Amino acid sequence: MASQTIEILVEGGKATPGPPLGPAIGPLGINMMQVVEEINKKTADFGGMKVPVKITADMDTKDFEISIGTPPTTALVLDELGIESGSHEPGTEVAADFSVEQAFKVARMKFDDLLANDYKHATKEVIGTCVSMGINVQGKDGRETQKDIDNGDYDDVFTQ
Repeated sequence: MASQTIEILVEGGKATPGPPLGPAIGPLGINMMQVVEEINKKTADFGGMKVPVKITADMDTKDFEISIGTPPTTALVLDELGIESGSHEPGTEVAADFSVEQAFKVARMKFDDLLANDYKHATKEVIGTCVSMGINVQGKDGRETQKDIDNGDYDDVFTQ
């Protein structure tokens, strides 16, 4: 069984046979509309976010499997905040303020893809992403909030 795998980012629920999907899967000879419909069905909950999609096609039978990853942490943070982008000058310009609870929510969504062994450290990873995006956490620089988490200031959030 010869198979080929394509990995691509598509907008949740809005995949089309056009670029970038069409040119990537067209040469595989699989039914493009079936692929598009299945991707849209599986990514509908991630509307407006870029979602990693992995398409594995059997070159002999033209069957395919689609697996959906979770959107990048940045996309989940932006979606949670309801904004379109982070700061253009992180460190000097603040784009928004994020709460530890929101960071925890994103950490739960991304947990399997993160390096952390527990939700507390996963939340700190998400907060690190916020720092690079110019997003404050709890009204201050995310690095300070990470120290507060280490000091146990937000332990009640992680026991929910």
